Amino acid sequence: MTLENIIALLITLTAIFSYINVRFIKLPNTIGIMISALMFSLLLVILGKLGFVNIGHQVESLMSQIDFNETLMHGMLSFLLFAGALHVNLNDLAQQKYVIGIMATLGVVISTFLIGTLTWYVLGFLTIPISYIYCLVFGALISPTDPIAVLGILKTAGAPKSLETKITGESLFNDGVGVVVFIVLLGIATGSEDVSVTSIALLFAEETLGGILFGLVIGYIAYSMIKSLDNYTTEILITLALVMGGYALANIIHVSGPIAIVVAGLLMGNHGRKMAMSDKTREHMDTFWELLDEILNAILFVLIGLEVLLLTFDQNYLLAAVILIPFVLLSRFIAVGLPVRILRNFREFSPNAIKIMTWGGLRGGISVALALSLPAGPEREVILSITYLIVIFSIAVQGLTIGHLIKMDK
Repeated sequence: MTLENIIALLITLTAIFSYINVRFIKLPNTIGIMISALMFSLLLVILGKLGFVNIGHQVESLMSQIDFNETLMHGMLSFLLFAGALHVNLNDLAQQKYVIGIMATLGVVISTFLIGTLTWYVLGFLTIPISYIYCLVFGALISPTDPIAVLGILKTAGAPKSLETKITGESLFNDGVGVVVFIVLLGIATGSEDVSVTSIALLFAEETLGGILFGLVIGYIAYSMIKSLDNYTTEILITLALVMGGYALANIIHVSGPIAIVVAGLLMGNHGRKMAMSDKTREHMDTFWELLDEILNAILFVLIGLEVLLLTFDQNYLLAAVILIPFVLLSRFIAVGLPVRILRNFREFSPNAIKIMTWGGLRGGISVALALSLPAGPEREVILSITYLIVIFSIAVQGLTIGHLIKMDK
């Protein structure tokens, strides 16, 4: 099937599932679309097993032609991160900088080692052969909260502004840190990475600090160009070039593309909106990026729902995922709780901040994409299956209930 036909089919399925959700299911759109796609996939699997239809094989063949990792990490992610960062208030973010900074760095590392260690014990108990280093790799890919899932759910959750800023800010930055930790651990697991403290520190500095600096540079260049004219079509094109060209160049020079785009988006969404854009441009800019964000989000969650067709679920993998779900939440609770308890000596937090930030730390497509990027081998199947099941639980269960949890806190 040609790329044009694949895109046409994906958009058609997304429109159908979106219609079904809005017309009948009436869940938050991203969750409803994912659940619709998941139910569709499971129905095809069941009907195929019973011998009624063979369309499941055709859809499976279609999905095998889509590189989920490439599609998300080098396609959709830059647009979704920029659209999310565009509407984050920089002053609110600055007020929470210590909380966000600690949770997006130290929190990810703590969670990685807690989840990795617990996973090693659980899989050992279930006699699933996997090395400790690959358990840490799993910990690294499942620890970062997904900004795409988080931003999509928080729009309708009604969280207090300070708490929403903490959760949003953490999710925008910790995926870049998580990817660096994932790269280091996977390099150690495959023997392709120098394990010295110096090399790891240099990689972290290059990716993270380099990403921040690069994001400031490209963001300022785009800001200066937009400020020098008043034509909303050209200005929107400049933001598109900023996202696409900036992300591609970040990958070429080996700095964190996600972090660079988030920083550029924050710069453009605050200083750019206030000092470089007319009211007309601002209105068109907001409409364009909100619409693009919604469309790409919908397509992404359809892909997550359909991805089940490519997975091989062993009974032990399913059991492992069920056991690990509370352990992943426990690790999140500890990784959030430690920094919050320390920082409570210097600033105020809402009484149930730890509980809400734990439950609101959703896992999403980034975890699935990283799992799919693992080299072929028995570890890949184990990690991919468990990751997928945890992501589905996170989006469907945590995503649907976080709003109720926030309301109970008010």
